[in-house]
Amino acid sequence: MSSSKWKCSPRTFPTSGFQLLDPEIKLEEERLPTYAPQKYYPVQRGEIFNDRYQAIAKVGFGVTSTVWFARDLIESTHVILKVYVSGQGRDHELNVYKHIESIDTDHPGKKYIRKLLDYFYINNTQGRHLCLVHQALGMNTSDLLQLKHGHRMTLEGMKPVICQLLVALDFLHSVAHIIHTDLRLENLLLPAPSPEVLSDFEEQISSRPAPRKVLQDRTIYTSSPFPAGDGLPLLGDLGAARFAVEEQCDDIMPDYYRAPEVILKSNWDYKVDIWSVGMVAWDIVSPKTIIQGKIVDDTWDDGAHIAELVALLGPPSPEFVKNANMSWVFWDESGEWKDLVPIPDRSFEKLAADIQGEDVGGFLRWLRLALQWNPEDRPTAVELLMDPWLMKGLNLRKRS
Repeated sequence: MSSSKWKCSPRTFPTSGFQLLDPEIKLEEERLPTYAPQKYYPVQRGEIFNDRYQAIAKVGFGVTSTVWFARDLIESTHVILKVYVSGQGRDHELNVYKHIESIDTDHPGKKYIRKLLDYFYINNTQGRHLCLVHQALGMNTSDLLQLKHGHRMTLEGMKPVICQLLVALDFLHSVAHIIHTDLRLENLLLPAPSPEVLSDFEEQISSRPAPRKVLQDRTIYTSSPFPAGDGLPLLGDLGAARFAVEEQCDDIMPDYYRAPEVILKSNWDYKVDIWSVGMVAWDIVSPKTIIQGKIVDDTWDDGAHIAELVALLGPPSPEFVKNANMSWVFWDESGEWKDLVPIPDRSFEKLAADIQGEDVGGFLRWLRLALQWNPEDRPTAVELLMDPWLMKGLNLRKRS
């Protein structure tokens, strides 16, 4: 494909006029414990990929990729590039998206999942890098809450967000047979800003380029904050998703969000996503986290986590204790707490004192449906969606 296909010309970026950072200071992805520079593709601002996509600015990073705001020179639109690190097994997210796209369905939840527009591979001397091309959505819900007064929404503001999330989950669970496994505020993305806002963003970051550090073999850029967008968040990042037929026994969720069966090394299923919905809903409406957590020698303390769950949920049933693989660490054969870790004075009612909105008690009842020790006791996405408390006061007009 030649440049004759381009509807717009690529930008030329200045080689000076930006802040150079100390090359000795670790920056962004370099701070990750698993960071290996040879695995990350050294994207350069202005670089054109697949004779089509020009990288404009870095907007994110993680253990598996860097994320870039880019212009599609053929369509003259903006997109997001997710440039994976090299190595085997990096096609998993691509396969999940291909599977979703292959499903012919009228289930409304499919449209609430971020779309994959294209993909290609980049080859360099260090290896082969998968690059996913996504629609350019707005900032994530975590960043949005940081801009709001009190860093939270009211219960009434949270309800439509959670309803849309549950509809998307029902599609994944009941139609696509996929478990997301990584539901959190960072993976709920606002709809795309208008083309005008994206163009303004491009001009802004072009005139005020992000600080960076220049090394011998690469440039490490700082991420630019993405514009907000407007509307209810869509579900993004399927990199950790699992097909339901796979054996579920590994820890892949963030420590804070892990369900009891994951902490205790038991097999898990769709219901880990239901647990995460409860955690996300709480984080939207409360400035106080459900799990306070404890770090010991740079490691998350699972014992303190389990003790907090006992305080919040009460003790698990004898059946759960008997069937959970690692329960013997915390409970004796009769199901009694060994008291290796003290049970803290912690309750939902105390933590909910600052939640704003009507019927906080109804919210806590709904929350306890999702946050149950035994996965089998948790409702499905549809059952949680149709709860009377969640439905009350919602405008259920059909959305376009």
